[in-house]
Amino acid sequence: MQDFIQLTAATVGSAAFAAFFNIRGRKLIYATLGGFLSWAVYLALFHFTANSYLSGFISSAIVTIYAECMARLHKTPATVFLVSAAIPLFPGSNLYWAMNCLMLKDWEGFSAQGTHTLLFATCMSAGILLTTIIFQNIWHYLQKLQEHI
Repeated sequence: MQDFIQLTAATVGSAAFAAFFNIRGRKLIYATLGGFLSWAVYLALFHFTANSYLSGFISSAIVTIYAECMARLHKTPATVFLVSAAIPLFPGSNLYWAMNCLMLKDWEGFSAQGTHTLLFATCMSAGILLTTIIFQNIWHYLQKLQEHI
């Protein structure tokens, strides 16, 4: 039941974020589905691995592939889909708790929460960056191959 609530919140959050940034029509639906996908993959991987960093990296990579594919289908920049889809993954609660510990001068808690936040954000960034580079290189290679045929 808790996973259902989390998936619903992730989907609604992605939809609200996309709508706030004027994504309309079918693109709004696909951006929202990307948010559902990113959190569903994260939850599934976290249940199997119990490693939030690996789950965040792989989930970011998968949602980047999704965003790149949707961008090609809709002739739209990939960031339209990627940012909306990645919203559920951003470590907002960890950042909140890190700042809370900072304000309470709980240096040990701040260090633990801040380190987790930075490492998770780094894993997300690495997943997005590596996947984008690999996807675009493969895409350009396939286009050049198609030109020679």
